[in-house]
Amino acid sequence: MNEDIHQLLDQKLKQYNRIEFIEKDPICIPHGYAKKQDIEIAGFFAAIFAWGNRTTIINKSKELLERMDNAPYAFCTQHQTKDLKILLDFVHRTFNDTDLLYCVEFFKHHYTKNESLETAFFESNSFGSRPDQKTEIKSIDSDKHVNTVEKALTHFQNYFFSLEDAPARTKKHIASPLSGSTCKRLNMFLRWMVRKDKQGVDFGIWNSVSPAALIMPIDVHVARVSRALGILHRPQTDWQAAIELTNYCRTLDAKDPVKYDFALFSLGVIEKFN
Repeated sequence: MNEDIHQLLDQKLKQYNRIEFIEKDPICIPHGYAKKQDIEIAGFFAAIFAWGNRTTIINKSKELLERMDNAPYAFCTQHQTKDLKILLDFVHRTFNDTDLLYCVEFFKHHYTKNESLETAFFESNSFGSRPDQKTEIKSIDSDKHVNTVEKALTHFQNYFFSLEDAPARTKKHIASPLSGSTCKRLNMFLRWMVRKDKQGVDFGIWNSVSPAALIMPIDVHVARVSRALGILHRPQTDWQAAIELTNYCRTLDAKDPVKYDFALFSLGVIEKFN
């Protein structure tokens, strides 16, 4: 471990993992809600929209939720067919109203039988419990953790597209490790839902999996910074790169490796680190 890099990442973590970070990041969208299901749905859309300019991501997320009367859970579960007209013509980059209407249909299907979106990823506590609730993580078992989240993301994609009228075009918005994708947006969503600390940025409202099992949300900015620091060597920015970077971060904190997303993302996007 390079101690200078460790100190730099800890410094940037402390600088950016704070309430002030929320306002200009897509995580501000679910922070506008108190009800668990609203946080989940608003967070899901904000995460799925999260590529490109952050201001645009936030504005498009707000536009969508305003169309749902800022009550996404109630809208998704209680809407009538005529209510869906308000969603027509919604577009964010390549995400359009076909994708949106299917997401709404999926949420209605899921929440009819489930209280939380957590069960769409983690069907039971067999994926590994939170160390603060059951057993402490005593060592780094990276293979187990990779299998945990890889299994959850694969399960979610299969389940999400299990409805009879699932449009093929929507698959590009819901990634899976099986295709080699970094699954950046879904891993970021999982970070929001699972991680919890006293800074209050992430929500920590899901308990089926430990923060130790999470995988780093890696995009071009995080990958660029990580390679510049010498902590990522894989040339492709893919699922295996996400695993490599996460394993490095586990050497810094085995119980909460993805907290370093704050440092790496901010170094890349805010500070333009090279």
